[in-house]
Amino acid sequence: MLGSTHGTLTTDSRRARVIACGEHPGPAVHGRPADADDLDVSGRPLYADVPDLDRFFRPESVAVIGASDAEGRPNTGVTRQLVDWAGRVGARLHPVHPTRETVFGLPCSASVADLPEQVDLAVLLVADPLPVLEQLAETKVKFAVAFASGFAETGEEGAAAQERLAAAVARSGLRLLGPNTNLNAFERFREDLTGPSIALITQSGHQGRPVFALQENGVRLSHWAPTGNEADLETSDFLSYFAERPEVGAIACYVEGLKDGRSFLLAADRAARRGVPVVAVKVGRTETGARTAASHTGKLTGADEVVDAAMRQYGVIRVDGLDELQDTAALLARARPPRADGVVVYSISGGTGAHAADLATAAGLTLPTLSAAKQAELHRWIPEYLSVANPVDNGGHPVGDQRGRKIIDAILDDPAVGVLVCPITGPFPPLSDRLVRDLVDAAERTDKLVCVVWGSPVGTEPAYREVLLGSSRVATFRTLGNCLSAVRAYLGHHRFVRGYRSPFDEAPRTQSPSFRKARLLMRPGQQLSEHAAKQLLRAYGIRVPREQLVTSAAAAVRAAGLVGYPVVMKASGGQIAHKTELGLVKIGLTSASQVRDAYRELTDIARYEGVELDGVLVCQMVERGVEMVVGVTHDELFGPTVTVGLGGVLVEVLRDAAVRVPPFGEDQARDMLAELRGRALLDGVRGRPAADVEALVEVILRVQRMALELGEDIAELDINPLVVLPCGQGAVALDALAACR
Repeated sequence: MLGSTHGTLTTDSRRARVIACGEHPGPAVHGRPADADDLDVSGRPLYADVPDLDRFFRPESVAVIGASDAEGRPNTGVTRQLVDWAGRVGARLHPVHPTRETVFGLPCSASVADLPEQVDLAVLLVADPLPVLEQLAETKVKFAVAFASGFAETGEEGAAAQERLAAAVARSGLRLLGPNTNLNAFERFREDLTGPSIALITQSGHQGRPVFALQENGVRLSHWAPTGNEADLETSDFLSYFAERPEVGAIACYVEGLKDGRSFLLAADRAARRGVPVVAVKVGRTETGARTAASHTGKLTGADEVVDAAMRQYGVIRVDGLDELQDTAALLARARPPRADGVVVYSISGGTGAHAADLATAAGLTLPTLSAAKQAELHRWIPEYLSVANPVDNGGHPVGDQRGRKIIDAILDDPAVGVLVCPITGPFPPLSDRLVRDLVDAAERTDKLVCVVWGSPVGTEPAYREVLLGSSRVATFRTLGNCLSAVRAYLGHHRFVRGYRSPFDEAPRTQSPSFRKARLLMRPGQQLSEHAAKQLLRAYGIRVPREQLVTSAAAAVRAAGLVGYPVVMKASGGQIAHKTELGLVKIGLTSASQVRDAYRELTDIARYEGVELDGVLVCQMVERGVEMVVGVTHDELFGPTVTVGLGGVLVEVLRDAAVRVPPFGEDQARDMLAELRGRALLDGVRGRPAADVEALVEVILRVQRMALELGEDIAELDINPLVVLPCGQGAVALDALAACR
């Protein structure tokens, strides 16, 4: 076996960024009373119970409601498969049908009430599962599966029927898989395969077939959860359960929609703590979601971008294709942790090696130049005129002696090398056969990862079918692209889990003093004026310029003297979204006469545009710095999200932003900045000084605290521009917009 070591990670407590006090009551967690430590400051759960699904996958007794053995009946084939499955898992099966005495030779009960024993699992082969669920509740059945369709997938009427079904399940105490699911959980899994397995979760049964077929290539599959419409049991439940299973080396998911964002994050967090890799296809990349937003922040990220960011936060590896899903999950399930991040390309052709090296570098992999000593060692068996710096070009793998094996062993013995990738573009016996055998033999003696790309479109060659697929120590791929993306995921996963600290352990559980000040400023259903929005920022310790709100030209002149010239003057009102476009901002005013004229012009424009003002702001002018945007929007799935990006008037043109779902720590705040294409601006370019990144990170964390505490009260917050001053000078919020829910 390639092997797997998924140890439980301990979480170190980290210093809280904002001191909190007071208590915040919250709802129950997964049907049990919630303790104070179970909930964050917003009242949302910080921990999720792991459902005990042992009796679902391995029941001792099963009832099949609507069982049939009549030829030509749709239920007959299903019943036959369930009878076979029950025999394999050692379960007693009880058919239930009102008019039959036996089904496939088994005694048949007329109704649920007539079952000879309490059963663990009931499979419902009926068009309307609702009445049966109510009967099952009285018999204390643990689990039920509803295959019936015609629910939420069909529209509003079906969705209402599914809500009634979910309510009945909640009252019953049993757990339901489906409706609109299938027989994938009851497939025939190969029992002769050993080592870490893949556990599979799919919302569409057909989409899981490529992963299930990996068994034919020697990759073990232990579970398949076809979640269907998820009226009760959902992806998150199975994700949490599989993360705790000792035999599971990786979890592969095909997800069409998430039922609850927080539940998914808690499940992904459990997998991350355990070091269990999760690989997912999540459809919907092109559906950015309809969103009405007054702020810049609300226009920077769509729904899928939030899903993408949330998955990255918790180490979920998102892939696009089913072929990537199977290849990446198989590698992560079976490969041991890397000894080094260096990748070496070994090839029998200079052209193949160069091509592979280009693609590997583009994929973000590190191809270290081998040391002079290592190159000299390789040249003992490879002609001097061939390059062995990396990629290693052997000019044709030796077939008549042991030189080929010595080359491979020498590469793997290099401490800088963690992964060897050998692309074989096509079969060329006996060279390719000997190469494959040497690679497999070398893989058996090393704990480093050996990957082979078998590029032949035929796939029937003995070297591939018998030697490569017969080895559990070599990771075999059919395309170089899938190989490199899987290796990148493998190295990235292990880097992630080595440094992972659960944000739920350090999430604030009590309200800060800032919260009480902020609540007094909120106006339900209204947009705050810039002046009020900046007061909100002040409450959370976010710096704003010196400024005064005035209602006359004379007061504006006095304010300018106190603030200090030059000044900026801006109209302030609850209905103003973008002041610059309306001409409601005047900058660089250096005299009392300019201030008086600006006041009159601003109020005249406001009257003409029909904009109601609460006054005019006379503000300190802040000139030097990098303009950023930091904000909060409300995602329908995950709740409040925090966005940071390049700001200023071109924010929507540049669209250079990163998003995270609270809670998150300082490391994730820094990662947000690293994702920006314009990150170099913060480091200083063209002679400009480096910006105060520490102050920017502090603002992001304070905005996150605001999002957590005001999550249900604030629809969106937009700080644009947030001017990040040179190192040591802080960051100043020059403008702000806040809309209340």
